[in-house]
Amino acid sequence: MKFHLAVNLERMNDATDMMAVRKHTLEMVQMADRAGFEIAWAAEHHALEMTIAPNPFQLLTWWADHTETIRLGSGVANAAYWHPINIAGEAAMVDLISGGRLEFGLGSGAYQREFDRMQPGLDQKDSYRYMQEMLPLVRQLWQGDVAHEGEFWQFPTATSCPKPVQNEVPFWVAARSPITFDYAVANDCNIMSWPLTLPMSEAEKYRQHLDGAIDRADNGWAGSFAMMRHTAVYADAADRSAAIAAIRNVLAQFGNLMMKRGTVENGFPEPVPFSELEGNVRVDPDMLEENLMFGTPDQVIAKLQDYQKLGVDAFIYYASMGLGMDGQKRSMELFCKEVMPAFQ
Repeated sequence: MKFHLAVNLERMNDATDMMAVRKHTLEMVQMADRAGFEIAWAAEHHALEMTIAPNPFQLLTWWADHTETIRLGSGVANAAYWHPINIAGEAAMVDLISGGRLEFGLGSGAYQREFDRMQPGLDQKDSYRYMQEMLPLVRQLWQGDVAHEGEFWQFPTATSCPKPVQNEVPFWVAARSPITFDYAVANDCNIMSWPLTLPMSEAEKYRQHLDGAIDRADNGWAGSFAMMRHTAVYADAADRSAAIAAIRNVLAQFGNLMMKRGTVENGFPEPVPFSELEGNVRVDPDMLEENLMFGTPDQVIAKLQDYQKLGVDAFIYYASMGLGMDGQKRSMELFCKEVMPAFQ
């Protein structure tokens, strides 16, 4: 099993200094680089302090200059917010600057609030159509001149400048629904999935979606299947309590966005009361510890072995969850020193 890191610049309130956030985020990526993580992922989100990432390619360019071997992935760029020529050039520039370390991840977005501001009138559930038009077009732009007359974009002959330095940049799709698994497999893309806070049965459902897509495509798909979970490794009760409190606080804000409840003031979502959270943002502490990648090193190893048996090729360690910076680093150190060796 390979290991990836997903980390954001995040603030849960305006008392947190942005320069400290900047320093911490880079240090987390550098820790992953030294430990042998395969990929570091940068998300795209807008007007939200809990995920400060208006341009994932800018973040990846920054990380490229301060790391040695870790690969750098957009996890994920939202197709509906970009023009194909623009995103092809931005992503290829990351590949050039990093010396060929780009992993290109594309998706359909998560929050209707963002669509209402970035692409007014577009319903989030329809945004997959933008991704499906854009993905093959980026590949064409990286090969040479192409003219396009599509549903969402039209332009005369153009190409990407620069071109990637890799002969074949790995493509990734964020998938949860069967239609997206089908599209990813049919188009020879790797797949990243996120069961949120739902139990292992949700991960098993995604594996079933993937197996079905492979059978239907019958194209010899040999991509990677990655699974993301919020992660906290702890060795004492204090760090355990801090991790569970932090993720509950994040879920209260996340629930605002997913349930379309409450306001967002100056980039900070108003927390939804715990008693009103449901579905994939439930906050029962025992449930969270069981479903997420939380636990002692031995507990986390056992959980990862279950994912390995499921056929997960790469585990994405999602570090950003409102936990204090020192706590995040202690968790990361335990993961690198006591968990990863069990899989090498």
